[in-house]
Amino acid sequence: MKYIVLVADGMADYPLKELDNRTPLEVARTPNMDFLARYGIIGRVKTIPSKMSAGSDVAIISILGYDPLKYYTGRGPLEAANIGIELSSEDVAFRCNLITVSKDILVDYSAGHITSKESAALIDFLNKKLGSDKIKFYAGVSYRNIMIISSSFIKNVENLVCKAPHDIIGMNIVKNFPKGEGAEFIIELMKKSRSILETHDINMVRVDLKENPANMIWLWGQGKKPSIPLFSEKFNLNGSVISAVDLIKGLGKILGLEVINLAGATGYYDTDYRGKAEAAINVLKQKDFVFLHAEAPDEAGHNGNLREKIRAIENFDQLVVGTILKAFRRKKNFKIMVLPDHATPISLKTHTHDDVFFVAYGKDIEGKGFSGYNEKEAQKSNIYFESGYKLMEAFIKGEFND
Repeated sequence: MKYIVLVADGMADYPLKELDNRTPLEVARTPNMDFLARYGIIGRVKTIPSKMSAGSDVAIISILGYDPLKYYTGRGPLEAANIGIELSSEDVAFRCNLITVSKDILVDYSAGHITSKESAALIDFLNKKLGSDKIKFYAGVSYRNIMIISSSFIKNVENLVCKAPHDIIGMNIVKNFPKGEGAEFIIELMKKSRSILETHDINMVRVDLKENPANMIWLWGQGKKPSIPLFSEKFNLNGSVISAVDLIKGLGKILGLEVINLAGATGYYDTDYRGKAEAAINVLKQKDFVFLHAEAPDEAGHNGNLREKIRAIENFDQLVVGTILKAFRRKKNFKIMVLPDHATPISLKTHTHDDVFFVAYGKDIEGKGFSGYNEKEAQKSNIYFESGYKLMEAFIKGEFND
């Protein structure tokens, strides 16, 4: 039996006036996901507990079958795992965004989606200026980097509150600085990074090219090393994760899932959708389970780019879902599930706690005849998972009760 889970990050949205009160998913051409809806089932699921921050870290843990209220310790440790950083019990891992700030306003959470090469040079420079035996910066992919700091600076990390930079675009950074125990030290690091990065040669060139300079770091998503059961132990399945995002890959490594790295997987609009799908097909020649994640719809949502969000959804449907369906449609022993991890509405440019919706198709799943896969059709379903982490077990067992 083969199990396939496909996640279009941030795909869920709200009806928009410019789309005649339809959502981007309703407008997008999605024949493959609509096929799954007609011959499979649709349901709704709460992937993010109300008391937790709305983000892919929490949502993906839920989708993979783990209770985030029990196992989630922070985004930073998950991304650190992908880079290969071994955290000690005294380490606290932070996500370290390279951002663009102008007159204390956060203009861009990604510094113009800075290249990984430029980012690595800036992170190396920060290490020389701010690093020590207790503070270390690690380069990741593009703007997504990591800082490891000794817990001696932050004795109770759970009491430190840091906002995600993509949630405060266009806002004053001073009003949104970290709060709580240890905040003063973290704020000081962020302030120092600004004076260090603003005059770096890379940023001077980017200013000349009228690109958003990486003139400050933003620290958030902090946490300590998690303790979580392996996926194979929990579900008796071996499998792989396919994603461009450090967070997803790091979680995969922690769960004992093989991480597939693709050169064309960028985590942005230009990602190699078909390459991801073909990699998933190859994985399933040897393994039982594959989890494929595409980031582009979420990036479009954060950027408020309606055209790119619709295009990302269509690319996901045609090149990911379509490619995989073509390979497995005539086979009997497989199941496929498609869903967003959370909503990233164009109108808000950030994540929300809204329920999302899944479509499942394959062996032991009796079709319900939905007309298509979208937010409106999902409201017609009686299938609902209040605890999102229970969805994976239901999918594997084929037990969807309405």
